[in-house]
Amino acid sequence: MLPITISFTYFCGMYMQNIVILSLGTNQGDKKNNIQNAIKLINSEVGTVIRISSIYEFPAWGFESKSFFNCAILIHSMLNEQTIIEKTLAIEKQLGRVRQEQKGYTARIIDIDIISFNEQIVQEDNLIVPHPLMQDRLFVLQPMLDLKTDWKHPILKKTIAQLIENCVDHSVFTKVGELTPPLNTHTLRQLNFVAIEGNIGAGKTTLTNRISEDFNAKAIFEGFADNPFLPKFYQDASRYAFPLEMSFLADRYSQLSDDLAQFDLFKEFIIADYYIFKSLIFAQITLEEDEFRLYQQVFDIMYKETPKPDLYVFLYQNTERLLENIHKRGRSYESDISEQYLDSVTQGYFNYIKTLPSEKVLIIDISNLDFVTNQKDYLFILDKIEEKLQKITP
Repeated sequence: MLPITISFTYFCGMYMQNIVILSLGTNQGDKKNNIQNAIKLINSEVGTVIRISSIYEFPAWGFESKSFFNCAILIHSMLNEQTIIEKTLAIEKQLGRVRQEQKGYTARIIDIDIISFNEQIVQEDNLIVPHPLMQDRLFVLQPMLDLKTDWKHPILKKTIAQLIENCVDHSVFTKVGELTPPLNTHTLRQLNFVAIEGNIGAGKTTLTNRISEDFNAKAIFEGFADNPFLPKFYQDASRYAFPLEMSFLADRYSQLSDDLAQFDLFKEFIIADYYIFKSLIFAQITLEEDEFRLYQQVFDIMYKETPKPDLYVFLYQNTERLLENIHKRGRSYESDISEQYLDSVTQGYFNYIKTLPSEKVLIIDISNLDFVTNQKDYLFILDKIEEKLQKITP
């Protein structure tokens, strides 16, 4: 049996997105509007729409009917393939499609097919990916070519261009229109450096990864997992607090200085899942008074030389949710983190935020949000960022 995909992947402290290509078609009613409405719903329910092909007019394939408008979209989704098909079927129904019992092709107000799911092979009772007939359907391949992906058919080992070259379908088609992705990326792309911060377990790394992928940003992720003092600190805080905090400070300063200095021509901006000031917040909690005074002297020197974010986003989450998230990710050395410790960290962040210019700070309460599994919650956060930027960007 061919391999079956699983749900979203958790890797290096963050949930990874799936790259999915969908094919859309319609031959009833206001065809362009049907596609536009489907894309809007897909963006809000299934995943972030990153690219949209041109709209092409093709003759009906396999039966006599009015011509179809077809397009392809590339989305980033946290959902697995089964959830995606459930949601796309629900969108079809919401837009008025009624699936008939009889076999064969029929006219339809909207049709949404999963063409590819990463570069994986899926064979399930209700879903086969890649679509088994995609290589024989020019109305699928031609829009996919517009997406300019490096996707290669995992079974046939051919690119989209190669599949078109070998396609037996020679239908005559016409390009009839263009659509704009529903995601507003203009304002955010005007920034140079964005920092996403939050307490332990707030989800800052996952959010940073999603935004970096969706907006073509260079991501900087904190390499905490490689710190040899971290597990020791959770076992004996008084003994290992100072070397832990000093090693964190050195690593954060070095990483931010190097990555921020290296301009990437192929990326729009830089986004990090931490900022160096978190070092002082945690050190003030964990260090003894005399150790902290020494630590702060070193920190102040480094902080002056570190570039400041254009926007500092703080993800606030109540302590109960933080503890739930920490438990879910199952790091043994985090199992004894207390409510009091998390409360102290949150207060430390708030004290720091008070020192920043208000126009550069955005606090988002995510206590009742789940931007990993709920696309609308993710879009809510993006809307909050966009609202903030519109107030500060000329």
